[in-house]
Amino acid sequence: MTDRVDSSADSPTRLGIVGAGAAGAGAAYALRDADVDVTIVEKSGGVCGRAATRRKNGCRYDHGANYVTEADERTAALLPELGTEGLVEIDEPVWTFDAAGEITAGDRESTKWTWTEGITQLAKRLLAATDATVHRRTRTAEVAREEGKRVDDDAASWTLTDTDGDRYGPFDALLLTPPAPQTADLLRATDWDDDRLDSLVDAVSAVPYRTVRTLVFHYPFRDSYPWYGLVNPDKEHAIGWLSREECKEGHVPDGESLLIVQMGPEWSTTHYDDPLSDVEPGVADRVATLLDDDRYADPDWVDDQGWRYALPDASLDADAVRLTEDAGLYVAGDWVAGEGRVPRALWNGYDVGERIGSDTP
Repeated sequence: MTDRVDSSADSPTRLGIVGAGAAGAGAAYALRDADVDVTIVEKSGGVCGRAATRRKNGCRYDHGANYVTEADERTAALLPELGTEGLVEIDEPVWTFDAAGEITAGDRESTKWTWTEGITQLAKRLLAATDATVHRRTRTAEVAREEGKRVDDDAASWTLTDTDGDRYGPFDALLLTPPAPQTADLLRATDWDDDRLDSLVDAVSAVPYRTVRTLVFHYPFRDSYPWYGLVNPDKEHAIGWLSREECKEGHVPDGESLLIVQMGPEWSTTHYDDPLSDVEPGVADRVATLLDDDRYADPDWVDDQGWRYALPDASLDADAVRLTEDAGLYVAGDWVAGEGRVPRALWNGYDVGERIGSDTP
């Protein structure tokens, strides 16, 4: 066990963040010029959460969130601020298809962006602009509120303990950014005798989520289509989303094709734990039917990723959002904002970060 608790630190203000996704990175970015010492603990080996990028067989692909839109002015201004090198626009539109697989033209999105190095560049670039310390492959198991532990003013503080028994802190403020069900679990594992904690647990637990399983299909050929992605807005088809990763500069070698196939919530929940070898043939057949081309039933290699808590279907109750903030306990994420979009998570985290900067001593 390693004790990373610093009992002698007087200043700057110390903030602990659980999760290096868009919300956690956004909060750290908001505090980049503030007198705040930020420590992030992240369970995975990377950053940006469900905005994830993977590399395999010479391909790079975004298999969770597919791109970032500049639908709001802040995002439009931020992207070039983070650096234009490697920032690429997806020119082709997003079309729709219905329960019968009928494809209809029409772009459903504003300008779509990613990076030649993948969508994880968003959090990487945000964090690179900060002095935050990020501990990867660190799964938080317990949270504790400790009264009178700060040397400078005897105020209460927060500590984290990971699954290896290592402790982090003390923190003047703590921000939890995992998906709502995982945040609720952390709150249940919090040692703090305060009625507000139970109220926050109840509110966070009530946020509903959709499950999504992503399958990735590679082909040694490339066809030309007028669209980048296809989305099923009526949610009546087994496939919820299909996109062509070759539309992103630097992701797929010339002459090859790689499809990101995100299955709908009902199919994903039913088949979440099924072996890839069991589900791949049926999904590939569905892709071939949707694209009206039998060649797509036989990919030359496949990959997959499950997102049990992929997309929130509602937001955190408005009365609960700031329930514990005066005690230094904050929450942020797309589930707080109520929309499963990367910019919503980013800016929700950013706004909470600004509040922390103004609320803490």
